[in-house]
Amino acid sequence: MADENEVNFSDITELEAVLDVEVEITAVLGTSLMPISQILKLGRGAVVELNRKVGEDIEVQGNSRLVAKGEVIVIDDRLGVNITEVMKITSTLAE
Repeated sequence: MADENEVNFSDITELEAVLDVEVEITAVLGTSLMPISQILKLGRGAVVELNRKVGEDIEVQGNSRLVAKGEVIVIDDRLGVNITEVMKITSTLAE
């Protein structure tokens, strides 16, 4: 007799198995390296120079791993990212 909480994996497709997995998405516009003393001096409206130029692709990270590249777009009064390239990710797990 099967337990009512038992999952029959043959009924779940590979895609359905990952649809509820949460992933933290980060759009990295650029980076800057500065000492903490300089960061503490930053005030409202301060401008921090980043290592990317206007029009250059930004990085899209999933759980701190590069998963795509894209460009910043404006939709009404909000910023968005248009994905231009999806990175091929190789598994680090033994197959």
